[in-house]
Amino acid sequence: MIHKLAMCMIHGVGEITAKKLIAYTGSPKAVFEESQNSLMKIPGIGEILAKEISKKEVLLKAEKELKFIEKHNITAFFYLDKEYPYRLKECEDSPIILFHRGKMCLDAPKIISIVGTRQATPEGCEFTFDIVKTLAEGHKDMLIVSGLAYGIDIVAHRSALKNQLNTVAVLAHGLDRLYPPHHKQTATQILDQGATVTDFPSQTIFDKGNFIKRNRIIAGLADATIVVESDIKGGALLTAEFANSYNRDVFAIPGKPSDKFHKGCNWLIKTNKAGLMDSVIDLEKAMNWESNENQKPKQRSLVFDFSPDEQLIVDTLKNENELSIDFISVRSQLPINKVSASLLNLEFQGVVKTMPGKIFKLI
Repeated sequence: MIHKLAMCMIHGVGEITAKKLIAYTGSPKAVFEESQNSLMKIPGIGEILAKEISKKEVLLKAEKELKFIEKHNITAFFYLDKEYPYRLKECEDSPIILFHRGKMCLDAPKIISIVGTRQATPEGCEFTFDIVKTLAEGHKDMLIVSGLAYGIDIVAHRSALKNQLNTVAVLAHGLDRLYPPHHKQTATQILDQGATVTDFPSQTIFDKGNFIKRNRIIAGLADATIVVESDIKGGALLTAEFANSYNRDVFAIPGKPSDKFHKGCNWLIKTNKAGLMDSVIDLEKAMNWESNENQKPKQRSLVFDFSPDEQLIVDTLKNENELSIDFISVRSQLPINKVSASLLNLEFQGVVKTMPGKIFKLI
C-alpha cells in the first residue's frame, strides 16, 4: 500500500502520467525501484520527473499517510482495485487513490450529482430540496453526490439526509480537515448515511485548483449531473464540462435570461451541453429510470415567467386537479379565448397536460 499511496505524492506527476508509469514498469513498487536512467526512457518522463520519483521523501510521506488512514479508519481505493468505483474508473483522469471514510458503497445502482452556485437563491434552494425529496420517494436506491460547499451543494446533502437517501460529499482537501468548517455537523451526519471522499492526502494545503480537481470526481462518480443555479462562470459549469467529457448526462434548470444565476444554466441548455429539466420526470425519462412507486410523485415545475392569466389557471388546477376548459373559465373568471391561449402556452412549457375529452391537468 505504501507504494500505491506514494504514486499520488510525486511532485509534478498527475493521474495520467502516474498510470503510464505503472503500465510501463508493471506495478507501483516497480516504479520506485527503477533507476533514473530507466525512468527517463519512458515517454513523457524527463530528467526532472525522474529525479522527483527517485526522492526518498516520497516513500516517507506515504508511510506517514498510511499511519494516518489506519488510525482514522479511512479506506484508500487504488484505481486497479476491484472496490474502486466503476463509474470513476471509466474516466481517464480518475484519481490513482481515492480516500474514503464512511459506510456508503460508491457503486450504487443510481447516482446523481447535484451542483450549483454558492450564492444560491431561495428558489434554487427550494427546488434542490424538492428534487431530492421527489427522488427519495420514487428511487430509494439513489445516491446523491455533491461538494459540501455553501449554497446548492449543502442543500442537496441536507435534503438527502432528511429524506433518508444516501449521500456522498467530495472534498477538495485531505480527510484531516474540513472546509467549510460551518458544515461540520452535516459532514458528521453524512458519515452515518453515506461517505466523504477525496483524492487529496492529509496535510494538503488549501488551493483554488483543488476545487477544480474535486469537481471531476463529483462528475465521474455519477450517472448524471444536475446544475441547479450557476452564473456564466463557476465551479458548477466546470463540473458539467467534466461530465460531458466523460459522456455522462447533464441537466440544467432554466430561468429568466436576466437572472444572474440562471445564465450558466441557460447557456448549457442553449449550447446543447445539458438537457432542460424542470422536474424529476425529465430526469427519469432521459435516464430511462422508472419510479419505485406505483404513482409518480408530484414535483412542482420551476417556471419563473407565468403571465397573470397563466398563474391564475395554474392556481385553479392546483385546487381542482383536473378540469375542462369551460370549468377553468368559470373558476378563473377568464373568457374562453384567454383560457385557451394560456393553456396552449402552459402546454408548451410542459406545465399542463391535455387529457381525453378536453380535460386539462397539471403535470
